[in-house]
Amino acid sequence: MAARDVSFSSFNLLNLQLPGRAVYNDTAGWPVEVYQRKIDFTARAMARMDADVFGFQELWAPEALEDALRRSGLQDSHVALTPPGHDGRRITCAAAVRREMLEGEPEWITDFPPEMVLRSTGDDPQQAQVSVALSSFSRPVLRLTVRPDPRCPAIEVFVCHFKSRRPAEVWRERDWYRKEVHGPHATALGYALSTIRRTAEATALRVLITRIAKGSQTPVVLLGDMNDGKDSNTLNILTEQPRYLTTLSTGGGDNALYTAQVLQEYRSIRDVYYTHIYQDQHDSLDHILVSEQFYDNSRRRLWRFDDMLVVNDHLNWADHKHSGSNDHAVILARFRWKPAQAAV
Repeated sequence: MAARDVSFSSFNLLNLQLPGRAVYNDTAGWPVEVYQRKIDFTARAMARMDADVFGFQELWAPEALEDALRRSGLQDSHVALTPPGHDGRRITCAAAVRREMLEGEPEWITDFPPEMVLRSTGDDPQQAQVSVALSSFSRPVLRLTVRPDPRCPAIEVFVCHFKSRRPAEVWRERDWYRKEVHGPHATALGYALSTIRRTAEATALRVLITRIAKGSQTPVVLLGDMNDGKDSNTLNILTEQPRYLTTLSTGGGDNALYTAQVLQEYRSIRDVYYTHIYQDQHDSLDHILVSEQFYDNSRRRLWRFDDMLVVNDHLNWADHKHSGSNDHAVILARFRWKPAQAAV
């Protein structure tokens, strides 16, 4: 790719941990042979994608990511970004970035911003008051800055991993859960709680992005396992549902994010995009979202969308320990430097 072109990948690592180290309640962790297969799969995928910026989810041990980076052959061109002092006892978001592109120090954001308030007395007299007390991300959000070329503006990149759609295990709640009362409804209650948590996390991240994007021309990219589809409320919050313009129209949303999935669909005969399979249902849970500076029809376009690649064949076999594969697709979006006439 040319000097000012740029590419981004989102990559769920499926609990990449050192062998023999605990993964959640599994104190035995990965056997050595499984770990080696995971490193091999991760390294081959990274080498194949060769993205300028990789955003990772489900990393436990920073040493494991360094191991994969070395085996991929990208250790000289890319630097791994992991939280300082991270001891491998919790999962985190991470990144690998082409060395010459990285600017400043990355940060991992745990607390919701103070503007994030989810409390309302309702829109009409029939509605009861609602209040959500969440104040932090389940997985800290990674924020970093990259500049593909000295002639380009800096790009603000976020890497996130939201609460899964798996129902919260309400049977663990000692202060209110009663099996005889709540047991028959545990699944519904658990799904509701997971949705509320994921919705709050999406809203908090949207606040952080709005701080940067609104009223500015700063390029923003969001990479992550958002555990929801492109038409979900989670993605609606993050993107602010921009209008995708017709071929000859120009515009662009100042505060909007555009999904690489939709940009690819506009160029495809049919949609065959999926990044996760659960009970034979094919879903798109992993996303690359970009600001108007990457949207073809934006008057403030700097990069045009080139293409999107989805590596997902491994999802059709439930042999992740044997193959070393992960349970999400690896996705890549590439953009070429092509400023709109007004932005030159």
